[in-house]
Amino acid sequence: MESIIDNYLTIEGNAEAIFKEKSSKFLCYAYHVESEEEIAAFLEPLRKRYYDATHHCYAWRLGPFGEKFRANDDGEPSSTAGKPILGQLLSREITNCLIVVVRYFGGTKLGVPGLIAAYKESAAMVLDEAKIVERTVDKRIKIEFSYISMNDVMRIIKEEQPVIEEQIFDNLCSMTLSMRLSKADILLGRLRKVEGAIVDVLE
Repeated sequence: MESIIDNYLTIEGNAEAIFKEKSSKFLCYAYHVESEEEIAAFLEPLRKRYYDATHHCYAWRLGPFGEKFRANDDGEPSSTAGKPILGQLLSREITNCLIVVVRYFGGTKLGVPGLIAAYKESAAMVLDEAKIVERTVDKRIKIEFSYISMNDVMRIIKEEQPVIEEQIFDNLCSMTLSMRLSKADILLGRLRKVEGAIVDVLE
């Protein structure tokens, strides 16, 4: 049986670092993000704050498996900035993360190899400053059941130990549960055997 991959690495909070190379200054920022809207909300203030900077280069990955990603050179020679930044996210297997490197040109050209090295080092430095954490990919389950079935449901929950997000106990009871993917099907199978229970998987 194929094992289910249901964990990924991301950064817990935000981080900053500064890298200098031949009088050019690289201000490095890493942010935990969950959506493209959040990415835009971080990029815009940086552009305003460092309006006089030469370049605002960035890369990001989104989704538990880094399904969505983008790299932006912002005027630097093609693939010399965004790609090496993205490369650090890929090599460290980090997702749900945005890295922005703001460059102030110091008067000395670095050349293509120099730029690639500088942006790679900038991204590496800011990730070194960030706290890397492991997260799980979870399935959310809703179950509705009568009060009579309470003991059966609670016994399963006690044994399988999902996270209880919400619970309402009345004549008709309902619970919203969260369970990591690799264990969710066992929980689902057991809950569906409870007489009279209605079990749904939430998106």
